Amino acid sequence: MTASEVQAWFVREVLPLEAALMQFLRRSRRNASDADDLRHDVYVRVCEAALKEIPAATKPFVFSIARNLVIDRARHDQVVPIEAMADLDDLSVATDVPGPDRSVAAREELRTLQSALDRLPPRCREAVVMRKIDGLSRKEIAARMGIAEITVRRHISDGMAVLADAVYGETPNTGKTP
Repeated sequence: MTASEVQAWFVREVLPLEAALMQFLRRSRRNASDADDLRHDVYVRVCEAALKEIPAATKPFVFSIARNLVIDRARHDQVVPIEAMADLDDLSVATDVPGPDRSVAAREELRTLQSALDRLPPRCREAVVMRKIDGLSRKEIAARMGIAEITVRRHISDGMAVLADAVYGETPNTGKTP
């Protein structure tokens, strides 16, 4: 796309959405003054993407970008600067450092969990690791493993039951193995 084509599309399709976009941005952020900055960031990303290809559905495209930027901004706001953490030692505040007994118990629990994880069938273990350790969605796991989402859900459910039984010392009551 040429810059003039994108500009014409932007004026024709995106700018009429500004009022709704600003309402969404103001409603989505605690600090309403962030809305102007976010609007600018949305427009920049929309234009950059449109230079490659103008989207077929403008409104969902613009609001998806806006939603993602709001989420990114919220995540960024939760980050604690490292400088603030460096002064904690000077405050003489009690820390939550576990004692030796808790460390030993935690290591033993991890060994038990690893042993139970190693005993799971390979596909079940793979699904559990991708979901619980890698943080992937069931849909992403299904795509990577080449299986249906319902099968992923069953693998995760069965695997987590076996792991919970191993950690909490209970015997499975379902009568089936993963």
